[in-house]
Amino acid sequence: MWHFLLYFYGYFIFFYSLGLMTTYVFLLIAAYKFSSNYNRWTKSYIRNMVDTSPFTPGVSIVAPAYNEEVTVVNNVNSLLKMRYPKFEIVIVNDGSKDKTLEKLIENFDMIEVPYDYIYRVHCKPFRRLYKSTNEKYRNLVVVDKENGGTKADAVNGGLNVAQYPFFINTDVDCILAHDAMYECIFPVLLNSDIIAVSGTMSMSNGFEMKDGEIVEYKPSGNPIPLFQDLEYKRSFLVGKMGWSQINAMNNVSGGYGLFDTQVVIAAGGYGYDSFAEDMDMLTRMEAYCCDFGRNYKVVQIPHTCCWTEGPSTLSVLSRQRVRWGRGLIQLMFKHHKILFNKKYKRLGLIAYPYTFLFEFLAPIIEFVGLCMIIFLIFTGGINWNTFWIMFFAIYCFSVMISQFIIFYDFVQGGSYTKTRNYWKLLIAGIFEPFCYHPLIVFFSLRGYFNYLIGTTASWGAMTRKGVKTQDTDKKEQSADVPAQPESALTETILPAQGN
Repeated sequence: MWHFLLYFYGYFIFFYSLGLMTTYVFLLIAAYKFSSNYNRWTKSYIRNMVDTSPFTPGVSIVAPAYNEEVTVVNNVNSLLKMRYPKFEIVIVNDGSKDKTLEKLIENFDMIEVPYDYIYRVHCKPFRRLYKSTNEKYRNLVVVDKENGGTKADAVNGGLNVAQYPFFINTDVDCILAHDAMYECIFPVLLNSDIIAVSGTMSMSNGFEMKDGEIVEYKPSGNPIPLFQDLEYKRSFLVGKMGWSQINAMNNVSGGYGLFDTQVVIAAGGYGYDSFAEDMDMLTRMEAYCCDFGRNYKVVQIPHTCCWTEGPSTLSVLSRQRVRWGRGLIQLMFKHHKILFNKKYKRLGLIAYPYTFLFEFLAPIIEFVGLCMIIFLIFTGGINWNTFWIMFFAIYCFSVMISQFIIFYDFVQGGSYTKTRNYWKLLIAGIFEPFCYHPLIVFFSLRGYFNYLIGTTASWGAMTRKGVKTQDTDKKEQSADVPAQPESALTETILPAQGN
């Protein structure tokens, strides 16, 4: 019986790995086809069409902020420099305990104004609304509300104020390309079935800014955000873009995504208790369209629209990925009825099965495989020739994918100012399977475990350095600031739950 289980698991791993690699090859081809079709439109044509079309909709940028006093002024200044015919910026102060709200009031001449706040979607209680007395900031709105414990609750608080038919969900610590809204609204003008558009994201660690403008694009010297930058490129430029080609996207990143406001509200808004609010929201939107027979499409933009500050320490990376792992298992339980359900079309028959098999189960399968290998080594039952062949095949395939993504990013116009900066990514791609990926597997499993035993999540601490600046506030923005709470949930085990 034991030998049968060993053989069965060996064959399972072989076909599982083969299926994953086949899927990646398919996604590579699909992503190339999609980007080739999209890139036939020049940026000047896109801007001209959006500026002149009578059907160009207004866009609300909703950005939650929780204890962001270090970066909030610089990043709001960057948002204000966005180029688009008609837009507003809704900053949601989600019960910050630091000087986030005070900094906004002081730097942007904000005053409290009377407002009839309507709860179109659920969120924690609204406190007050601020607008600026300075004409220069006329499209800036600040919502002050009680802390809801999740980003989803904060976004819902902004949605109740947003006035335009489309909104962009982003983080206040994100830096957006000035023409990002042009890029994301353009597909909407071409296809009225589009309910969401995802913009490609990258890491801002290592960048330099001056007066809200990025003046130097370069990778971080810290390996943690460097590995994550490579991971982001692989996710957006292959995964999401490949699924976009066949309209089977299962996620629009919470860092930067454009959504149909009415569809989001009709679907019930963001799940206020969700730890994977971005994936949960898109699932709810697509399920709503399937339930009511509405055609829908979700697309990925190949050009970088957003840069975000990634974790720079293992402790912060751990909190982020434990939360993501917790959110993924929560999502699988919450929307289990969608899995392999033909009623939900590509969502139920393609997107969710892939998420379940190759994203949710992957850390579990890898952990069991590691335990099996350790056992076989001690019992002398491992076939080393077969082991090394499979090991090098999977490793070489992983490195090949990474190198392809780096080359593709370079051909697309590049994330970095200088070509030599790509060497760091090339080296990261070689070491990622040994140095970074095992940590991600461990943190994901920890998130699964925390969810299963019922631990509670709360806002936690993160040291934010901000993007290095070259102006008068350089000292403030680039200095290390201890123990600033991050815009993410961290896991806290409560004694009352028996742990």
